[in-house]
Amino acid sequence: MPHITARELLTSPRLFSRYALRRPLRRYQLPIAEAVLASALGGLGRTFAVMMSRQAGKNEVSAHIEAQLMTIFQRQGGFIVKAAPTYRPQAQNSSLRLLSTLRRSGASPTREGHIVRLGNARAVFLSAALASNVVGATANILLECDEAQDVDPQKWAKEFRPMAASANTTTVLYGTPWTSDTLLARTIASLQLTDPSAVFLADWETVSAEVPAYQRYVLAEIARQGYDHPLTLTQYRLQTIDAEAGMFTSAVQSMMRGDHPRQLTPEQGHAYVFLLDVAGASESDADPTHLLGAQEARRDATALTIVELTHNAAGQAVYRVINRQLWIGYRHTEIYPAILKLAHDWGPARLVVDATGIGTGLTSFLTQALGERVWPFVFTSKSKSDLGWTFLSLCHSGRFLDHIRDGSPEQEQFWREVAACRYEVLPGPGHLLRWNVPDPTIHDDALISAALVAALEAEPFGIAGPSWIVEADDTV
Repeated sequence: MPHITARELLTSPRLFSRYALRRPLRRYQLPIAEAVLASALGGLGRTFAVMMSRQAGKNEVSAHIEAQLMTIFQRQGGFIVKAAPTYRPQAQNSSLRLLSTLRRSGASPTREGHIVRLGNARAVFLSAALASNVVGATANILLECDEAQDVDPQKWAKEFRPMAASANTTTVLYGTPWTSDTLLARTIASLQLTDPSAVFLADWETVSAEVPAYQRYVLAEIARQGYDHPLTLTQYRLQTIDAEAGMFTSAVQSMMRGDHPRQLTPEQGHAYVFLLDVAGASESDADPTHLLGAQEARRDATALTIVELTHNAAGQAVYRVINRQLWIGYRHTEIYPAILKLAHDWGPARLVVDATGIGTGLTSFLTQALGERVWPFVFTSKSKSDLGWTFLSLCHSGRFLDHIRDGSPEQEQFWREVAACRYEVLPGPGHLLRWNVPDPTIHDDALISAALVAALEAEPFGIAGPSWIVEADDTV
């Protein structure tokens, strides 16, 4: 192995053009590469944790380090092992990025499946999914974990961490925050006690100081989903969130309250949307009123939220709730003509309808009568998670606004549900959001009805309705 220091490798124009990318790393990236290379080349066996805001260049740093080490070890030989939560696309994309980096430096690497070769040096890219089989691999140059917040800590400790044992190999975990019990968060907490200089953080403001275009991008994201939205907190501000908590804080609830009055009749020239959550019908006689009393609050309701579509100064859609209606104990055959009558009076541009299970029949009848204005929405764990994340963005950014408090039973029920709603972030790369009202005496019909407004964000007022697609990940 040549006698080259990490800093010489990164700062020498000759070595830089031979071993690395065709441009220098940024100021917040360079110390990471220097520290990791110094440990790897010096056999120090340190463990590093790298947190960067989303799209700030952590994968670029990783590919840079890998390319440098493979070039140095191409005669001597050895293995880099890099894990990711999934093989396709995450680990696969990392292998392609390394190939591109090496080729830009003038090297001639090859790729065979999940292995990139340069001379006798190899970089092995593996899935860290729970079902993956990775036993037998050895990392004697470098061990890495991408998106470590989404990798199971026990899987890492049992199957990946031992790969570094025989050579006391330097280890690097990359990612963004999520909950405090993730692999990345636990590693950072441990390092801050034992080796704080091994923790590198670059939030969106640090990156923006060097990349003005990135600042404009993040500010637009903050405007879209809110400064305190869980995704803003984790992906850009580098703060962890609770795994389980109340979904709508008091601050968020205040942002959901508008200053417009309830509206009982439509106004000409205004755009309206219907949002319908369908409940099972009671076999008993229907209550002659849809108003909520003590007993009715314990029963499922078919809930209709009527929103007016407006726009803010940035041209983003703003959804103002102007009316609600709840039917408790009514058969769908009785609800159907009532909705048709309301649709005739209000002329909604869209009707987003819960088409899950028992709602299929009512949705079908409404589609036959109202055509493509009806958007069926089928609830799955994935679609409800997507709906919840998007609805939170609307609430955090002030784009979902309820009418002023008027004491109506429907509105009071909605705010009871908002206050009682809880969420749980499920582990894994999907970041599924499980949210509901656990109190069986309250239900969540009015809240679910309102949240259906988030489906409009997928494809606002297009011909085709929104689609929620779940893609399976392959493993190696």
